[in-house]
Amino acid sequence: MAFWLSRFRNSLAVKVLLLIAVVLTLCLGLHSWGTMHFLSKHTASKLSIEADRLSKTILLSARYAMMANARSEINQIVSDIAKHPDIASVRIYDKQGVIRFSNYQDEVGTQVSMDTPSCSVCHITEPPKVTLTLQERTRTFSVDDSILLGTITPIMNETSCSKASCHAHNAGNTVLGELELTLHTNQAVLGLAAVQRKLLALTVIIYVLAVSLLVFGLRRYITSPIKKVIHSTKRISEGKPSELEAILCTGELGHLVDSVMAMEQSIAKKQDELDRKRKEYQDLFEQVPCSITVQDANMRILKYNKEFAERFSPKPGAFCYEAYKGLTDKCPNCPLDKTFQTGRPYCSEESRINPDGSKAHWLVHVTPVFDDKGEVVAAMEMGIDISGRKRVEERLLTSEAKYHAIFNHIPNAVFVLDVEDYTIIDCNGMAERSYGYESGEMYNTSFISLFPEEEQEKARSYVKAFTALNRVRQKRKDATTFYVDFRLSPAVYNDRNVLLVSATDVTDRLETEQKLIQTGKMATLGEMATGVAHELNQPLTVIKAASGFMIRKISRSQPIEPDILKTMAEEIDSHVDRASQIIDHMRAFGRQSDLVLERVNLNSVIESSVGMFISQLTLRGITVDKKFKENLPEILGVANRLEQVFINLLLNARDAIEEAEAEGKSEDKIISLRTYSTPRAVVAVVEDTGTGVPPGLADKIFEPFFTTKKVGKGTGLGLSITYGLIKDFGGTIRVKNKKEGGVRFTLMFPRSSS
Repeated sequence: MAFWLSRFRNSLAVKVLLLIAVVLTLCLGLHSWGTMHFLSKHTASKLSIEADRLSKTILLSARYAMMANARSEINQIVSDIAKHPDIASVRIYDKQGVIRFSNYQDEVGTQVSMDTPSCSVCHITEPPKVTLTLQERTRTFSVDDSILLGTITPIMNETSCSKASCHAHNAGNTVLGELELTLHTNQAVLGLAAVQRKLLALTVIIYVLAVSLLVFGLRRYITSPIKKVIHSTKRISEGKPSELEAILCTGELGHLVDSVMAMEQSIAKKQDELDRKRKEYQDLFEQVPCSITVQDANMRILKYNKEFAERFSPKPGAFCYEAYKGLTDKCPNCPLDKTFQTGRPYCSEESRINPDGSKAHWLVHVTPVFDDKGEVVAAMEMGIDISGRKRVEERLLTSEAKYHAIFNHIPNAVFVLDVEDYTIIDCNGMAERSYGYESGEMYNTSFISLFPEEEQEKARSYVKAFTALNRVRQKRKDATTFYVDFRLSPAVYNDRNVLLVSATDVTDRLETEQKLIQTGKMATLGEMATGVAHELNQPLTVIKAASGFMIRKISRSQPIEPDILKTMAEEIDSHVDRASQIIDHMRAFGRQSDLVLERVNLNSVIESSVGMFISQLTLRGITVDKKFKENLPEILGVANRLEQVFINLLLNARDAIEEAEAEGKSEDKIISLRTYSTPRAVVAVVEDTGTGVPPGLADKIFEPFFTTKKVGKGTGLGLSITYGLIKDFGGTIRVKNKKEGGVRFTLMFPRSSS
């Protein structure tokens, strides 16, 4: 029972049918409710209109009698009209609420309260309402299980009423009274209920018919073909033919059948390929020229290749330590054991005495094998025979004495380190002199202690992982620092595995390199990237828009007017040229140039420098105020190096302005650039509204590696390189804080002789 209930609950057809049934129920129910609600409203509205029309007809019938004040005639009219079976009562009230005429004679002359429904509808306000809507004049109520519809019609004062000789009314009275007509609505209600029952029955019939047709259609066109497809996929999973050819379907199910058939063919093809690969890898596994084994967590050998079988002749089900070395327990410091514990690969060097008395050595690499849950279930061990290499190493050991003298006189510092804890076992005299130690003082000390304390942990991992380390910071005995290049290689020293480290002092070379202009230029290119990106964005946007327009026209097979196509092509061509100019400018700036002086216009250089960053500065809200002297004399220099000077100053100004804004020191964000000339020099002035130079540091800001910026915000090379470039061109640079905030750099260059 539970099985069938589960199948019923998980059936696609049942779910679809239930969904459609719910939708049909909601839609048909909403439709039926709306229709019945409309009929009810329509019937009530129709009764109200008929009652109002009848009331007006009664007033018209009694109008002449009222004008003549023929009361007996009015009573007769009221009495005759009330005889109609659908009329419950007819009453005529005067302005004071007294019933003057009624088909019930016992209530004639009685006065009703103004709170009654027939009176309160007008007298709810002061003064009473004169005009009422049909909805306000109509009400429905129940009396003795009968549903009645009451309507009131005001009797309006007319000219003929106010001028009558017998019973003239005051002309100031708008309403003289009202006619109240009450109708029986039971028959109308019964008729409406009958219509509603028929409508509900029709809705149920439509619902049952629709569900029946849906059940038939789902079974015929969906569930039955899907069951056949499911059966076929099960056959495919079992490696049997799918028999999908017998299923004839069209539409989406036909596409599904075709897809499953294509999947069957693909699976068959991939299975053949998998079998071929399996055979290929099995052949490789057997023929690889090294021993390979697979062990479980108990170190029992599960699988091995031909090379291992020939070298070690293992017994079936043997443990690895038995097969490899003939031991009864696992090896000390076993890499296989470490792999199972940590899940990481390890390598080691192993050896044994062969049956013929020779010694065998092999290099072991152990790699974990994981299951689907990421747990280590086995390990693959690969052994590479290094016996020949070991024999060569043994012969090399005999020549150690001959090369010991070379070791002591080599012009580089050389260390012999323990491979485990990097203790200095030996070092040459150059090492002691380079690090400022006395002879023998460095023995048995840690090589890692020669690194600065904050870099020692990192250094330990680097020494372990790399064979070469460049520009490494070291410290001498007196705590001064210098830089070296390391070369590391494993070696054997007195039958002990060691690490041989050669250190070359490169401090002087690095200090020279740090002063190279190209280093600062490359750093500046990184700052220029954002500005170039903004500059390239506009031509790329135009090109993208034009290409998008063409693609849409082509995809819709719509022609493009020749003049429009020509205009778009010209726009694309012009913006490609603009992008090329930007890229060429950046390439020219980044190209290393020789110091060959040429005549340069300083205005053009500054304009080019600003152009690289104007978009970036604008986005940051920084205004660039340029006041250049026209016909400025030329100077001798190199254009792209002078660009680097002004780019460095612009970047410093930008950073200072943003820092001032962050600290709330200044709201102005302006960089001012001015040029002018004197009889002997060309002057450029760069000013900003930033934080200025801290007191006492004006003489240091041009020193290499000196920076007042936060860590990570500056290299300390920009102004140093700027200072050097200006000196190369025979110029000077001065810095001074402005009184209103910010800093002013004044650059002076000798005028070029004509």
